[in-house]
Amino acid sequence: MTLTERFWEQKSLHQMNAEEWEALCDGCGKCCLHKLEDEDDGEIYYTDVACKLLDITTCRCNDYSNRLKQVPGCVQLTPDAEEVFDWLPKSCAYRTIKDGKPLPEWHHLVSGNPDSIHKKHQSIRRRAISEQVIEPEEMELHIIDWIE
Repeated sequence: MTLTERFWEQKSLHQMNAEEWEALCDGCGKCCLHKLEDEDDGEIYYTDVACKLLDITTCRCNDYSNRLKQVPGCVQLTPDAEEVFDWLPKSCAYRTIKDGKPLPEWHHLVSGNPDSIHKKHQSIRRRAISEQVIEPEEMELHIIDWIE
């Protein structure tokens, strides 16, 4: 199957096939960062701590097909997972399309270059650490403010 040119402008998230859905991922790795939720107001705080399966150099999962079995808190993003979209960064292609906005110029489907996201510093490349190198009680020390 081949992708229809600019399919994201012609289809809603619900109308996309599996290949289109997967192609929409911008490869930023932000969804794989640990997040903390404030118990009082529900605000979500991102950390610079990545899931143990995330390759922080490529911003891709090392075991994507088995991630849900290996990481109990991993969530499979689907068009129907409305509650999940709230914790995705505003720059996420899925959230962008859901919100009716155009993909940014650095998105690989627009630029034609999968490295554009890294060149524009929109990914976690060189800005995150693996959860394997910190203690869980240190998570609050890793809250960041550079996620859009």
